[in-house]
Amino acid sequence: MRKYVLDSNCYIDASAEPVTLAALQRFTAWAAPGLYLSSVVAAELRAGVRSEGDREALESLVLGPFVRRGRVLTPSNAAWDALGLALAALRRTDGLPLRQVSRSFALDILLAYSCRENGATLVTRNTRDMVRIGKVFAFAHVMPYPEQR
Repeated sequence: MRKYVLDSNCYIDASAEPVTLAALQRFTAWAAPGLYLSSVVAAELRAGVRSEGDREALESLVLGPFVRRGRVLTPSNAAWDALGLALAALRRTDGLPLRQVSRSFALDILLAYSCRENGATLVTRNTRDMVRIGKVFAFAHVMPYPEQR
């Protein structure tokens, strides 16, 4: 069974667009046995909640099922090391100005590396950052939403 982790943009897009929600639901229907939540994504989603009702819905409908099933992937010490090493490598090779690194890009590195460590494919529409991170270390990522194999 292939493992998948959804990036926060998948959940955010699905909450705003009925067509994307339907695509997410089709994907999760067949991918559920291999679907995991990243604690990085959980943190991003929690940070973006605007009301107590939305927070309760997020916790019970999205995050809770993963927690109850023990399907939460958390970045290891090696992932944090990879974050520092990746930023240093991109500074050297691409001239990445560290002062301008966004919090979301740093979190994407943690997310990507933790997917790599756990043999999971990251599902994300953020291909630009993933290609950039992929210059530093290999990991699997696909656009939303892959077809069943």
